[in-house]
Amino acid sequence: MDITPDAVKAMLDSDDYGDRLSGVNKLDYIDPSLAFEYLVPVVTDTNPRVRYTAVCKLSSLGHQDRDLSFSLLRTRLYDDPELDVKAAAADALGALKFREAYPDLAQLYRNNEDWIVRLSIVAALAEMEAPEAVELLHEALQSDTELVQTTAIGALGELGDPQAVPWIEEFMDHPEPQTRQRVAQALGQIGGESVQKALQTLANDEHPQVAECAQRYL
Repeated sequence: MDITPDAVKAMLDSDDYGDRLSGVNKLDYIDPSLAFEYLVPVVTDTNPRVRYTAVCKLSSLGHQDRDLSFSLLRTRLYDDPELDVKAAAADALGALKFREAYPDLAQLYRNNEDWIVRLSIVAALAEMEAPEAVELLHEALQSDTELVQTTAIGALGELGDPQAVPWIEEFMDHPEPQTRQRVAQALGQIGGESVQKALQTLANDEHPQVAECAQRYL
C-alpha cells in the first residue's frame, strides 16, 4: 500500500496514540516540507512516547524551518516533564548544530542531575563544535557517570582546544580500555607537540586497540 500524505495526516490526527506514533515514523516517506508541517503540532502531543519520537524526528526535518525548530526544541528542553524528551531535544539541537543553544544546554546541564540528560547535552556539544563549550566539558569530566566522562573526552577531542590536553591526560591510566582508547583518539585529534609524550605512552598500552589508536597519531 502506498503511503500518501493524506494517510499520514490521518494517522497523526487519530485519537489513538499508536496511530500517531506510526504516523510520525511514516513522515520519512512524504515530501520533507510537508512532513515538517505535519510534525510541528505533534511535538507537543499529550503522549510522551509520541512527543519523544516527534522531537527525535526534528533532527532530520528541522532544517525545513530552523527558527521554528529552534523554538520548539528550546521549549521541550525547558518545559517538557519527561527527561527522555529533554534528552531528545538536546540531541536534536546538536544534530542541527544550533550553537546558539549553548547557554540553554549549559544551564540545563548544571540544573539537572539526570545522567541521560547530561549525556545527551555533552554529545550535542560535540556535534555543535562550539568552542565556548570547553569549560562545561571540563565540568563533565568530573561526572560520576563514566559514560558522561568518556563522551566529554571525545567532545574535547572534537573541539581540538589545546588547553584540554592536561584534563584528558588525567584519564590515561583509566582501568577501562575503551576510555583509554578515547583518550588516545582525543589527544590525537588535538595534535601538536604537547600530546606526543602521552601518545607515546599510550602506544605501548597493554590493550591492542588502545596502542593501535595512539600509534595512528604519532
